[in-house]
Amino acid sequence: MAGRSVVVTGVGLLTGLGTGAEETWAGMVDGRSAIGPIASFNTSSLGTQQAAEIPDFSAKDYVSKENRRQLRMMTRNDQLAIAGASLAMADAALEIDEATAGRAGVFVGSNKEIVDPNHFRDAVLASREPDGTVDLVRFGKEAQSSVPPLFFVEGLQGASLFYISQQYGFKGANTYFTGTADVGLTAIGRAFRAIRRGESDIALAGGFDDPVNSWQMVKLESLGLMSTRNDLGPGACRPYDRDREGTILGEGAALLVLEEREHAVGRGARIYAEVVGFGSTFDTAGRLTPDPEGRSVTAAVAAALREADVGADDVGYVAAHGSGTRLGDPSEARGLRSAFGAAAGGVAASSVKGATGHLIGGAGALNAAVAVLAVHHRTMPPSLHLDQPDPACDFNWVTKTAQPLALDHTLALARGLAGQTVALAVRAGT
Repeated sequence: MAGRSVVVTGVGLLTGLGTGAEETWAGMVDGRSAIGPIASFNTSSLGTQQAAEIPDFSAKDYVSKENRRQLRMMTRNDQLAIAGASLAMADAALEIDEATAGRAGVFVGSNKEIVDPNHFRDAVLASREPDGTVDLVRFGKEAQSSVPPLFFVEGLQGASLFYISQQYGFKGANTYFTGTADVGLTAIGRAFRAIRRGESDIALAGGFDDPVNSWQMVKLESLGLMSTRNDLGPGACRPYDRDREGTILGEGAALLVLEEREHAVGRGARIYAEVVGFGSTFDTAGRLTPDPEGRSVTAAVAAALREADVGADDVGYVAAHGSGTRLGDPSEARGLRSAFGAAAGGVAASSVKGATGHLIGGAGALNAAVAVLAVHHRTMPPSLHLDQPDPACDFNWVTKTAQPLALDHTLALARGLAGQTVALAVRAGT
């Protein structure tokens, strides 16, 4: 069964490049990078001291007056979620009323893990033994009086579902996905399926994350995934380049408003593009060592194109994952070459992480937004700092400057840290 047509009517982007889809897209197309020295905390103990931060971010700008009291329970992760939602809803000029609320869903993903660890500081210090270990029984007693009760509400991973739904009145299907780069794109794919199959008429979907903090950076550094070339400035993040060393983080949000076509047309909405296919596969080669041939990438792309009923030679551009890691980039490139086969020479691709940093839980959703905006504006943004393409990453990369897009189909790709691989197929809107 072909199902209903699903279109994109709103794009909400908040990155280090700017606020809103227009600013962020202009930064990508112009070849700007938001990566710079981290200003939000002391990085002297870290090897990586750069990131793409959002300057002067204020959650109050995005939370309705009647919901301002919720700010005291929101982590920065939750605040980015409500900001991305606000920007997407405004861009779509969409309001949810009682007639549509039950058919309006929210599908979002992130990598939210903990709240401010300082909440635990007093309890931990009071529970330490002389040898430095923590007496957990004493800790439990101390925590009852020293840890703020709202700590446990703040720590709910899916709290963003509540904040978004409460502010805009969404009462339909909803799911929160937790993980890394795959989850925001998975959320969009599942929202697409919900509308296509008739479960929803409207969906707000995407991802967001706040990985620029010592907890996240220490973890990723210990896994050998970060670039420590601080001397290169923004050039430390150089996907597919011969001298790439690892990724650089960025914070932000990327959410889309999806609607059933007739619903969108009925209210006179602007249509950016149409979502036509979704593919999700798993790489079982290793948690941090992907299959060198990128077979999960090939399979995910094939699944998305199959559902879209689109041939490989109909695709003009791929918003690629391209994190800049030594093992991930060549695996992805080989997977893409295999997916497109003889048509690979006519398909261009780029990674925007050199411009925005790696948004972790928001990275795949950002790629979906890039694929949508690329086909809408007929423009492909460049991969920054790809000065010496690695022969092991051979593909038709868009480098240096943006290039025109001639064909009507694009793809977004995302790969999770544990092996998840997701692809989304997009077609020009009419």
